[in-house]
Amino acid sequence: MALRMLERARMTEPIEIRGAVQLPARRDNIALQTADGLTLVGELATPLERPPVATLVTLHPLPTAGGFMDSHILRKAAGRLPALADIAVLRFNFRGTTSPRGTSDGAFGHGDDARHDLDAAMAFVRDRALPNPWLLGWSFGTEVLLKHGRHVGAAGAVLLSPPLHRTSETELRVWADAEIPVIAVVPELDDYLQPTEARARFAPAPNIEVVGIDRAKHLWVGEDQTSRVLTEIVGRVNPSALPLPTTWVG
Repeated sequence: MALRMLERARMTEPIEIRGAVQLPARRDNIALQTADGLTLVGELATPLERPPVATLVTLHPLPTAGGFMDSHILRKAAGRLPALADIAVLRFNFRGTTSPRGTSDGAFGHGDDARHDLDAAMAFVRDRALPNPWLLGWSFGTEVLLKHGRHVGAAGAVLLSPPLHRTSETELRVWADAEIPVIAVVPELDDYLQPTEARARFAPAPNIEVVGIDRAKHLWVGEDQTSRVLTEIVGRVNPSALPLPTTWVG
């Protein structure tokens, strides 16, 4: 429905960018092949008229709590950022996870086997020569990022709502000498980890920048919170694209 509205609006007047609106992009269904023989389903969204300047490799929230590649912040990043910020967005389902795109092979292993899934995504990025890949984890996806993302060749990393349930202090210390930017975006009203505690918990890796977001919650519900998250991401990955437009004329 939102896409049809956008197509009609191209010939009339600007539309407000909010909710499920999808801006123009090339959207390709993809399959990732893991080292342990699984096929993961996903999508790559890229700018229509020029090559991307950077790439987001997204890692979704906990599948057993409803997380998948279409979790709303990741879906909205793919729906907006190729057009607004020249950023390619790669989304995929972790093993054993289902979305409208399909079901990835295997069984969900609570993050232990997700290193193979992340490696497969980064291998795809290299094979397609996608530029400047940043890891973007949300909630459980931040645990996968922190556990397995230190040496995958990322240009940077953004942690949205990191709960730090599964990440040990030893695993955090591995990031202390990282030469890439790592930013933890932490909601003031998060259910699991709020900014003051987050700064203490991330102390073993003092180079990880903790950004507290006033009045925000773990799930980033509502357009104000969505816009703030996307602005934080673009501000690191392609700051020249800021401020993000709030309307679109096709």
